[in-house]
Amino acid sequence: MTSYLRRGAAAVALLVLAGTAQAQDQAPEQSTNRVEAFTAWSVFEETDPKQCWSVSSPEETVNTRDGRVVAVRRGDILLFVSYIPGEEVAGQVSFTGGYPFRDGSTVSLEVGGSTFDLFTDGEMAWSASPEDDVEIVAAMKRGADAVLTAESSRGTQTKDTFSLYGFTAAVEEAAQRCTE
Repeated sequence: MTSYLRRGAAAVALLVLAGTAQAQDQAPEQSTNRVEAFTAWSVFEETDPKQCWSVSSPEETVNTRDGRVVAVRRGDILLFVSYIPGEEVAGQVSFTGGYPFRDGSTVSLEVGGSTFDLFTDGEMAWSASPEDDVEIVAAMKRGADAVLTAESSRGTQTKDTFSLYGFTAAVEEAAQRCTE
């Protein structure tokens, strides 16, 4: 599991740090690497090194502590599916919650009645294996929304709901652009 997480970890973290969320909010012609937009999902492509990803931000976010809704500061909250041919990453599901996750915790990803665990490292979470990615992406293609529930290092529980409208078109576009 660890080697799988690390293959795409550096690349996905760089995507977040490079301002993917800011670029997602811009019109396609204003972003240097946004190539398509499909309802709630955008597709980005980089050429050096070759990598493509579909990404979305949540439609709804609820933060709770001790059972009460609280206001908290969070960074970018993004759900990704990444393709990085040079690192043998194809359809890797990852999530950044905009805060450091509690050490040793997992993020619960629920889509259409199916639940998957994403393993955390710092502010990022990933599926355990390429086989899990295939199952998650298939569920997301059939679903209407994805709900990610996690716990911060400060004990705040977060619940982020992502629309899956446009997901299938976005993930297929990203995959096609990064097929070697």
